[in-house]
Amino acid sequence: MLRTVLKIGVVLTFVSMSSIAFGQQNVAGPDPKALPAPAAPAAQLSGSAAVSTTAPADNAAATDAARPLKGMQTALRELSPWSMFLSADIVVKAVMIGLAFASLVTWTVFIAKMIELTIVQRGLRAALRKIADARSLAEAQFALGSSGTILSRLLAAAMREARLSAGISSDAGVKERAASSFSEIVRAESRRIRLGMGLLATIGATSPFVGLFGTVWGIMNSFIGISKSQTTNLAVVAPGIAEALLATAIGLVAAIPAVIIYNHFARVTKGYLELVGRSSGAAGRLLSRDLDRTHVSSPRPANSRAAE
Repeated sequence: MLRTVLKIGVVLTFVSMSSIAFGQQNVAGPDPKALPAPAAPAAQLSGSAAVSTTAPADNAAATDAARPLKGMQTALRELSPWSMFLSADIVVKAVMIGLAFASLVTWTVFIAKMIELTIVQRGLRAALRKIADARSLAEAQFALGSSGTILSRLLAAAMREARLSAGISSDAGVKERAASSFSEIVRAESRRIRLGMGLLATIGATSPFVGLFGTVWGIMNSFIGISKSQTTNLAVVAPGIAEALLATAIGLVAAIPAVIIYNHFARVTKGYLELVGRSSGAAGRLLSRDLDRTHVSSPRPANSRAAE
C-alpha cells in the first residue's frame, strides 16, 4: 500500500512540475540529503526482503520529483531585474542605463518646472492685483517695488518708450513702438518658461523605440545562443528574452511619465502665458493714460487764439 501511494505521488509530482517548468529536463544525480523512507512495521510486512529492495527505488523517485522544484526556484532567482541587468549584453546594458538616465532627467525637470511655474504664477497674480487701481506707470511701478516679475519689465519698457518719445506728438507711434517692445518681452518669456519641455517631448517620443532596440538586440542574442547550444530548452531561451523585455519595460517607464508631465506643463504654461498677456495689456493701458494726461495738461495756443 505504501509503495502504491508513493508511486501515485511521484506521478502527480512529475505531471505538475512538468507543466510549471515547461518540459525542463532533469540531469542531476540523486540528492545525498534525501531522507530515507520510513520502514513499515514487521507485523504488516509479508516479505521484508522485497520491501527493503523497493524502498530505495521509491525514495530515489521522490527525490527526483522534488529536484525540478529546486531548479525552478533557482531559475526564478536568476530572473530578477538586477540579475537580468548584470547578465545582459553590453548593448542592452547601455540601453537600460540610458533609459534610466532619461527617466531621472524627466523627474528632475518635473520638480524644477513645478517649483518655477508655481512661483512665477503666484508672483504675477499678486503683481496684477497690486496695480489694479494704479492710475499711471509711475504709480504702478511704485506699487510693485522691486518685484522681479515680467510685469515690472513691461512697465519699465513702457516708461522707457514714453521717455524716448518725449516731444513727439503722435500717440499712435508711441503705442506702436511700446507694443513692439511688449511683444519681444512676451516672446522671450515664452521661450524661457518652455525651457526643458522640449527635452520631455524628446524623451517621451524616443524612449519606447530605444527600449524596442534593446528588445530586438536581446532576442537576437537569444537566437544566437540557441544556434550555438543546439537546443531549444527554455532555460537557454528565457534569460535573453527576459533581458529584452526588461529593456522594453524600462523604455515605457521612461516614456509614459515624460508624456504625462509634458501634457501637464503644456496646460500650466498656457495659463501662465495668459497671465503674461494680461500684464502686457495692463502696461499698455497705463501708457495710454499717461499719454492722454500729457495732452490734456499741455497748452494749446491755437485753441486759445481761436477763443479770443
